[in-house]
Amino acid sequence: MRIVDLLHKEGINLDFNPSTKEQCINELVDLMDKTGNLNDKQEYKKAILAREELSTTGIGDGIAIPHGKTKAVKNASLAAAICKNGVDYDSLDGQPANLFFMIAVPDNNDNLHLEVLARLSTILMDETFRSNLINCSDKDEFLKLIDKKENEKFPDEVKGENTMSDKGYKILAVTACPTGIAHTYMAAESLENKAKELGVSIKVETNGSGGAKNVLTKEEIANADCIIIAADKNVEMARFDGKKLIKTTVANGIHKAKDLINQATSGNASVYHHDGKGEEGSVDIGNESVGRQIYKHLMNGVSHMLPFVIGGGILIALAFLFDTFNPANPSGFGSGTPLAAVLMKIGGTAFGFMLPVLAGFIAMSIGDRPALAVGFVGGALANAGITFASAFDPKAPAVSSGFLGALLAGFIAGYLVNALKKIFAGLPRSLEGIKPVLLYPLIGTFLIGVIILFINPVMGVINTSISGALGSMGGTSKILLGIVLGGMMSVDMGGPVNKAAYLFGTASLASGNFDIMAAVMAGGMVPPLVIAICTTVFRNKFTEKDRQAGLVNYIMGLSFISEGAIPFAAADPIRVLPSCIIGSAVAGALSMAFGCALRAPHGGIFVIAIVSNPISYLIAILVGSVVGAVILGILKKPVEQ
Repeated sequence: MRIVDLLHKEGINLDFNPSTKEQCINELVDLMDKTGNLNDKQEYKKAILAREELSTTGIGDGIAIPHGKTKAVKNASLAAAICKNGVDYDSLDGQPANLFFMIAVPDNNDNLHLEVLARLSTILMDETFRSNLINCSDKDEFLKLIDKKENEKFPDEVKGENTMSDKGYKILAVTACPTGIAHTYMAAESLENKAKELGVSIKVETNGSGGAKNVLTKEEIANADCIIIAADKNVEMARFDGKKLIKTTVANGIHKAKDLINQATSGNASVYHHDGKGEEGSVDIGNESVGRQIYKHLMNGVSHMLPFVIGGGILIALAFLFDTFNPANPSGFGSGTPLAAVLMKIGGTAFGFMLPVLAGFIAMSIGDRPALAVGFVGGALANAGITFASAFDPKAPAVSSGFLGALLAGFIAGYLVNALKKIFAGLPRSLEGIKPVLLYPLIGTFLIGVIILFINPVMGVINTSISGALGSMGGTSKILLGIVLGGMMSVDMGGPVNKAAYLFGTASLASGNFDIMAAVMAGGMVPPLVIAICTTVFRNKFTEKDRQAGLVNYIMGLSFISEGAIPFAAADPIRVLPSCIIGSAVAGALSMAFGCALRAPHGGIFVIAIVSNPISYLIAILVGSVVGAVILGILKKPVEQ
């Protein structure tokens, strides 16, 4: 629902002048009542005050958005007010509030108030727009300003000529990265901004961690001149058959958006032809290099695996936190108390899905949906460690091939199903329906099972050797490993090198090498913290906008979100990347030197309680961040130069 549709002239006051927060709320509630959308003004006011007791709705930058969801509201509505002199509203930044939007939502609508909050936050990020609203003296002008801004920020809702032609969008795009968190949306924003600069209408579908958003319709696809796919994992491609299409990486979507849009509008893009054999979710990658194909298949598995690793891993770590070590039963540590036992059981169950999910979705990326079950079985067998010896002799030990075995199982399963498709291609059309429900799962599952029974002993020996080598590493060797892994986390901040180091860390968790995960997370936390510290200390070397963005990097760094440093690295890679890599390498080395260990695969500062030697770990991260920030501060020139 659009903001401009929720506003009514009766609920707008451009000469708002309360002296206290209490008076402010009273007058805003009166404004809301004038819209005719309240059943009971006093009940609605109670809901507003109850929300304020939880935390202030003065979000800073001169904005306050009080809101209430209650049965006292008939219809969703907004009241707005401008206080040019400002009023003390207990805002988060301690500054007076000038711009007020009060939200009223019926209690039978669970998500509408969140949607309105998100929408308001999005359009109010623009400082110029806020200033125009505050200086506005006419209600019609006020509504027009909001309408124009909504049209600009949400072009897919607009039917006018500014964003969409009579026949639809000129260009469509799809962005997707393996984790679906940062790069997906950064690429979308970059494409949208460059399209706006070039006067080209565009709609971007984001395949993020919460599913596909802003999904392209059949009509839009039919009328578009060209499609841009900026993705590092598989996206639905059959719908683009017969359209001019450009396929590239999500990184190019971020850094080369202008070039992509120019290529799309030039008319020189090739026409895409889907092979017609795969399921709806498949993607033709025949024109890509072998290395990129393997990377995309791997990332498809990783992106689906990570929620199990993170959720299960942190619950297991919490089980150790809430347990009491018993020297008489060291193997039972993590399940010694009822709470720890429950957390261990839940976390262990989630963590147990890691390898089957990894293998299943790698296989699906290669062989489409028929390969999913085959890959799952291969991953489960690799995890279980069943061999021919243990299959026929219950006393024979299982030999788990672990992460590497599941990885191999996923690729084998995918190509195995592709081979079965070719073998059964000559069957009569009347038997077409039994292929995906009978032939592929039956024969594919049997074959992958037999293959993994052979692979497990071999991969098990390799895993044992790797674990033994890591376990026998002395201080110097481990510090060197920490330098390498920590530095890798900063090389491309969420790209292939970063993901390789992170995968090594998560795989090591399953092998009991918890110090590796600690070094990896320390290295990943450093880049945003380097930016945050540098923009705080060396203020004259950054613009005001950069300094404001730098503050957000404190939160992102402490939350282990390396991508917060990407905009700075993209703008000045020669200075930023070396500084961050050195800082991360120092943090990784110190983490190893201090003997820090981490049982959780994510969480940043929020899982510090379950890190062994937590004070030393914080020192390692702080020292690495300061070293990187000082180097960057020395390399950067003042902004006026």
